Amino acid sequence: MTDFPTEPPRQRLRVLAAMSGGVDSAVAAARAAEAGHDVTGVHLALSANPQSFRTGARGCCTLEDSRDARRAADVIGIPFYVWDLADRFREDVVDDFVAEYAAGRTPNPCLRCNEKIKFAALLDKALALGFDAVCTGHYAAVRTAPDGSRELHRSGDVAKDQSYVLGVLDQRQLAHAMFPLGDTAATKDEIRAEAERRGLAVARKPDSHDICFIADGDTQGFLAQRLGTREGEIVDESGAVVGTHTGAYGFTVGQRKGLRLGVPADDGKPRYVLDISPVDNTVTVGPAEALDVTALTAIRPRWCGTPPTGRAAYTAQLRAHGEEVTATAELLDGTLHVAFAQSMRGIAPGQAVVLYDGTRVVGSATIATTDRDRDRDRDRDRDRGQNRPAPAAAGRTA
Repeated sequence: MTDFPTEPPRQRLRVLAAMSGGVDSAVAAARAAEAGHDVTGVHLALSANPQSFRTGARGCCTLEDSRDARRAADVIGIPFYVWDLADRFREDVVDDFVAEYAAGRTPNPCLRCNEKIKFAALLDKALALGFDAVCTGHYAAVRTAPDGSRELHRSGDVAKDQSYVLGVLDQRQLAHAMFPLGDTAATKDEIRAEAERRGLAVARKPDSHDICFIADGDTQGFLAQRLGTREGEIVDESGAVVGTHTGAYGFTVGQRKGLRLGVPADDGKPRYVLDISPVDNTVTVGPAEALDVTALTAIRPRWCGTPPTGRAAYTAQLRAHGEEVTATAELLDGTLHVAFAQSMRGIAPGQAVVLYDGTRVVGSATIATTDRDRDRDRDRDRDRGQNRPAPAAAGRTA
């Protein structure tokens, strides 16, 4: 049983509903109000210059979005406010995003926003004003364990599950989180149909895509404006120069497109980004199989409940909509060590690894280094006395 069902609540709560201007958050707010809670809607103004962010209902940072959220609140019949969190968003999400790319890592700004904005800045302000919970349109579920603690679980709609980007929430934050869409098995089309039945104009509004604060979706151009251009070399595993670039920050591990290599591979097969070195501004490329990862280390772990002890079996997810894979994990001196039952491909430092026990989210950590099959082969051959060029290092310490 969830803590916040859609039937009449055991306890009437004062709920602050974060309304992005999209259909999910609007339906979530409507369900919370229908369940009998005292709901107030709030739209977060995350840009000091909203016109500079994307238009066409594709983000969550436009004037159009705030107006859509206000209209939805009017239909639901709840009070509505706009809160300016632009400075906090810039510092904790946008500046962090740029700094991570400059360091050769690949961040996930949605996790950062959930951690620092929606369930830190927003939640803290809500609690200070006397609200009991923050409600969002995420597809995930909060449940109560036998000992009374809160647990984060996958959504009933696995295809829309967003527990991966919520894996940064701790026990205190989960105790004040409400996800009314979490246990529904409804598809997105059914949620839209519900919005239409409720008279919400956002029923057919397109979902947001890409990164909300990059107006045209051009991440490389966005980074170039802030980090400038710096020409460097693209090399293969032997160190031979096969191309050039205007900024190592414009690449991510596993990338195939947009490399513009001047020298084709000997076997004619595509090459992928294997490593990014911001120190010497070098990007290393190689074959797809060189991306196979067997283990990783991750830092800055955040646990949705009590931190695990000892080595144990879990499933792990490495991307927001990635597959779930079998793994073992152990926390040693604050660093999470994860080993996979099968090789995984294209894992980049800076991304998050989220551990699950069944449907329950155990916690999340930021990937620092990876252990690749090629590295083990290199070390084995070196031990045998063979002399062949060594590939670039697989990972970097964050």
